[in-house]
Amino acid sequence: MRCRFAAVKPPELGRPCITNADLSGLFRRRTSSGRYLRLKTLREVMRYRDLLYMMVWRDIRIKYKQSILGVLWAILMPAMIVLAGVAVKVVLSKVSGKPLAAQDLASVSVRAVPWAFFIASIRFGTNCLVGNANLVTKIYFPKVIFPLSAILSQFVDFLIACCVLAIILVFLGLPLSWGLLWLPVLIAMLVVLAAGLAIFLSAASLFFRDVKYLVEMFLTFAIFFTPVFFDAAMFGKWKNLLLLNPVAPILEGISAAVTGQGGLQVVWLLYSVLVSLAILSGSVLFFAKVEPLFAECI
Repeated sequence: MRCRFAAVKPPELGRPCITNADLSGLFRRRTSSGRYLRLKTLREVMRYRDLLYMMVWRDIRIKYKQSILGVLWAILMPAMIVLAGVAVKVVLSKVSGKPLAAQDLASVSVRAVPWAFFIASIRFGTNCLVGNANLVTKIYFPKVIFPLSAILSQFVDFLIACCVLAIILVFLGLPLSWGLLWLPVLIAMLVVLAAGLAIFLSAASLFFRDVKYLVEMFLTFAIFFTPVFFDAAMFGKWKNLLLLNPVAPILEGISAAVTGQGGLQVVWLLYSVLVSLAILSGSVLFFAKVEPLFAECI
């Protein structure tokens, strides 16, 4: 019986992590087309799907092990974002003189939960390879499992937060509508975008360790140019510039589907779909090409 796990050859002593010649030579190879590499990665992920499940379960157990709050951590970050958004809405209501409606609170809530999932997925996905250096160098399996497990473990937290959000929306008296049928599609778009970014950033962080610091800085300020606390329509003619952020149309669509305020912007949603698929496809190709160099850069 063929063994599925094989030891990785240790790096040569004294050899630098990676040089420009290594990277340029790697990308000039014609032995495998990009399509072949992507299909190969997909086949390997399906082959090691049991390992993916175990990695997700491990990440969940580590997160809640010896934790006082336990599962409450899954709703803590969305709750903090919601409170900040409510504070912003209250201030805008005082300035404009308009009363704060229940739909305004619901709009902030339904945007905050997927946004919290997105930033957590990027943060944990970026550090997943560096944090599992021993497994990366000693055992053979498709390393793309690491960022995928980070995304899926955060998705479990997202589902828990959605259950709490559903109770809040019922309490606010938000009616059900046919727009809710769009939610699975919109959430799938957000997962695809998060997975693409996490796969690329996890590989890049191995070669350039300051990537994680740049990601943290970016995520800190990203909420100011993403429609979480506000609607894109508030910016008037600058609305389209804000919607160039591929996360923005998704959050706008989720808000419209749940609250019924505004309509789904199909053109911008199609833009997000194309950008998300392009990022995922390019990230998988980049990951597959640089994966042979991982053991030398740990």
